[in-house]
Amino acid sequence: MEILKSLNPAQREAVEFNDAPHMVVAGAGSGKTRVLTYKIAYLIEKENYDPSNILALTFTNKAAGEMKSRIAELVGDRAKEIWMGTFHSILARILRIESKKINYDANFSIYDREDSVSLVSSIMNELNISIDNYTANSVQHKISNFKNHMVTPAEYAKHHAKTSTEKKIASIYDEYNKRLLKNNAMDFDDLLLKPIDLFNNNARVLQKYRRIFKYVLVDEFQDTNKAQYEILKLLTSGRAIICVVGDDSQSIYAWRGADINNMLDFENDFVKAQTFRLEQNYRSTRMILKASDSVIKNNKNRIDKTLWTENPEGEPLVVVKCADEKDEAIQIVKHIKKEISSKKLSMNDFAVLYRINSQSRALEDGFRKNKIPYKIVGGVEFYRRKEVKDIVAYLRVLSNQDDEESLLRIMNFPQRGIGNTSISKMISFARKLDISLFTTMSRVFEVIEVKERIQKNVKQFKLLLDKYIDLKDELSLYELSSALIDELGILRMYKDDNSAESKTRYENVMELLNGIKEFSATHPEPILDNYLADVSLVAGIDQLNEEENSVTLMTVHSSKGLEFPVVFVTGLEQEIFPLNPRFDSDANEEEERRLFYVAVTRAEKKVFLTYARSRYRFGEVAYQSRSKFIEELDETTYNEISGGVGRKSGRRRKSEQQNDEFYQESYDDFDQEKRSLRVGSRVSHEKFGNGKVLQISGPNDNPRVSIHFETRGTKTLILKVANLKLI
Repeated sequence: MEILKSLNPAQREAVEFNDAPHMVVAGAGSGKTRVLTYKIAYLIEKENYDPSNILALTFTNKAAGEMKSRIAELVGDRAKEIWMGTFHSILARILRIESKKINYDANFSIYDREDSVSLVSSIMNELNISIDNYTANSVQHKISNFKNHMVTPAEYAKHHAKTSTEKKIASIYDEYNKRLLKNNAMDFDDLLLKPIDLFNNNARVLQKYRRIFKYVLVDEFQDTNKAQYEILKLLTSGRAIICVVGDDSQSIYAWRGADINNMLDFENDFVKAQTFRLEQNYRSTRMILKASDSVIKNNKNRIDKTLWTENPEGEPLVVVKCADEKDEAIQIVKHIKKEISSKKLSMNDFAVLYRINSQSRALEDGFRKNKIPYKIVGGVEFYRRKEVKDIVAYLRVLSNQDDEESLLRIMNFPQRGIGNTSISKMISFARKLDISLFTTMSRVFEVIEVKERIQKNVKQFKLLLDKYIDLKDELSLYELSSALIDELGILRMYKDDNSAESKTRYENVMELLNGIKEFSATHPEPILDNYLADVSLVAGIDQLNEEENSVTLMTVHSSKGLEFPVVFVTGLEQEIFPLNPRFDSDANEEEERRLFYVAVTRAEKKVFLTYARSRYRFGEVAYQSRSKFIEELDETTYNEISGGVGRKSGRRRKSEQQNDEFYQESYDDFDQEKRSLRVGSRVSHEKFGNGKVLQISGPNDNPRVSIHFETRGTKTLILKVANLKLI
């Protein structure tokens, strides 16, 4: 076939084999999308398959659309007849056709997570069920987890629900499913579970779709969960041929139910199954492939393969040791500028990857201060995340009581029973008397349309705001923010929820507090108004056009499937990357190693790996040890350099320091009367008591030290005259 001439021998062999179930193990950058595209075209043109008998399943609508467009270029309009889409979209289509057989109407609603949480909340209220440490959000998270593992309410109640709490959750789960049916609605998990019930309970329906789907293809097979795999086995246990394409080394979604064993067990589960390997990489240099392979080979649960390339040898990876997260951002900016200057690259040739969203705060601050344009992919910028904006809105109201937009944002957050109807009546009252909404809160008892109970809630909220307005000139900025967040119960709320979403929100609030603490330690007048003015500088680059020349910032998870000439992988420290299961129960070392492999193989030309000696975590300076993944790298594949971390030798001359905008003082070398003082040291001061060193700055002949004292807040002192004692 003429179109197959553009394929390499391994790709062509995978495309032309169609006699039995088969798996294509496609390494990073080996052209798996190309193989799927040409395989479907080959089935239509050469094997004479009717396009309507081909089922092609992907994991994103974008991927499905792009693939279908490429196939259309090869076979024409017949591509429109292919059953191609995501698992959820294709199965929803089948369920609408067969809805009567599962007691649904064809126009059933599909509930997203927010809808599901709302339904769980209603059930808990109506059944008068209260569970200690469980919110509707966390209960819904558990229900979704049950469904991902194909555990029904009856099975959970009979085999798993032992405690009184678990029995309550079982009753909510059972009522939740009943209510969905009553509402003629399904959640996203049902779109996978209902087809299994449909096929198992209706032999004629199953045979119907086995006749329709004579050939089934699956992209990103390593990301399938238990239910998806069961559906594939049901549909193809007849005469249909199945072809799955994936890379076990890029299986990184266990936290949402993906099961790598689906790929590892494929040959045992399908009779006469064969495996093909795509090992030629078209993306990366030989050095990058050698480095990534040296790490991923430490995983025990993997399919053996060795990527190779005809690309140039390339440069060694660069491991950058940084002083802290602020220095990490500085070093990244430094190397981006250097690469642009020496290699004539553009800003959009760079990607900066991080393991957890909260890492982006320090990175964004560094890029913003150095006027480096950037965009966030797979998320929103740090200061635009809901939980961050909510807290900043509180601070804005404490600073400026006429800021009505910020007041409206926090009026019922956290929930205090002040609904939209009551707020609307208060706004009407304010407009009628030409007074502010904040002033109206003091006169809410005059708003007779608002119920007395709600009037009391408004009064309590006003008293809380007044309290912190009075305290803002008495407490340090960090003390004010911490006390407010604590009294509001925001951190406690996110921690008790314990879902993946709330864990992220909790981390982001902690990172905001870290930023406030850093601002307090590094600014001469760390008052509320100055902080809010500093934060507002972010607004200039909030809305970036993705086509603009800007650096890409994203989590490693979001980077999957993308590629960039130069990639920075940040935060390579134990407990961050790899993430400690203590902070995320879904984390495990082999999946974390696969995540590292994905990060490194996004790069075409060059990789920088950065780690910090210390980092603010959970409101404290934590000393970090570098990631074991760096230790696993082949020593011939990387060079290591130090950023702002001091060295015992090779100190630069003062004239060199002044010419380097990225230079930071060598804190590790600082010595006062033979005593080593460094960030994190515990010290005692005659007047202020005991405290912890946050930062040492300024010239070596007259350094300043910022210290957070246990009883007096943060102070910046001249080291020569501070008379500090190490404790």
